[in-house]
Amino acid sequence: MRALVIDSFGGPEVLRIAEVPRPEPGPGRVLIRVEAATVHPVDLATRSGVLAEAGLMAGHGRTGLGWDVAGVVESTGPEVTGLRPGDRVIGMNDRLDVELGTQAEYVALDAHAVAPAPATTDAVAAATLPLAGLTALQALDALALPAGRTLLVTGAAGAVGGYAVQLAAARGLRIVATARPGDEALVRRLGAQHFVPADAPRLGEAVRALVPGGVAAALDGAVLGPAALDAVRSGGAFAALVAGGAPYPLRGIRVLPVWVRADAAGLARLAALTDAGTLTPRVERTLPLAEAAEAHRALEKGGRRGRLVLVP
Repeated sequence: MRALVIDSFGGPEVLRIAEVPRPEPGPGRVLIRVEAATVHPVDLATRSGVLAEAGLMAGHGRTGLGWDVAGVVESTGPEVTGLRPGDRVIGMNDRLDVELGTQAEYVALDAHAVAPAPATTDAVAAATLPLAGLTALQALDALALPAGRTLLVTGAAGAVGGYAVQLAAARGLRIVATARPGDEALVRRLGAQHFVPADAPRLGEAVRALVPGGVAAALDGAVLGPAALDAVRSGGAFAALVAGGAPYPLRGIRVLPVWVRADAAGLARLAALTDAGTLTPRVERTLPLAEAAEAHRALEKGGRRGRLVLVP
């Protein structure tokens, strides 16, 4: 089968399609025939060597790329219950040091990382849910804000930020969103009550003008760090989503590093919310696996308001 891999770190030119044996599902694992796999910034950071430099992965030998997957169960290993061949599923690989990721024709994942796909979307749209959706969901669960509280979401038009706004709105939270000026209409449609342009010179002051005293919490999708922390009231909470992006816990603010993890129950919640119309996956473009380098170059340019999805 074909799989996207790297043998060394560098630019998009180090990506290559390898012919490798199809994996077999061991105990507790599920073999998925991949229909779609989203490209995320973590793929760029893996390919470039940034994650290895940060000590988050060993970075030796062949490394497979891809976290998200939507596809069809091909077979299951012993001790797997609740999933059968032919089931349409979504899943997430949350390990960095793997020889094969989800950007391949087949991938084997632990059963606890796989859940039934939404019934109302195709595989391409469903593939955008796992990594971004679980990151937003787990961050909101960690913040644990009751309905009616105010939440700042930075990068609200992005992959994680967009899902965070919709999930927070469904919980009855009042949302202050930051994004590029041209994205105001989008983030308001997603559920934000207030909007602050991302280029505002003093984010804390701008937010506090809308919410006296500051918001109860922030979900920092744009990795603004101290600038976003300044918008949070004393004793509030702050969800940091990127390694190294957590600010100091000034003024008694709880700073919560969120390290996304695979979770079948969480994926099932995301699928149900998608079927209910609460979450709206956004796809900008699909590309064949062989054009992964083009997807990496496009993502590096920034400004994406829909996901780039590889179709094997």
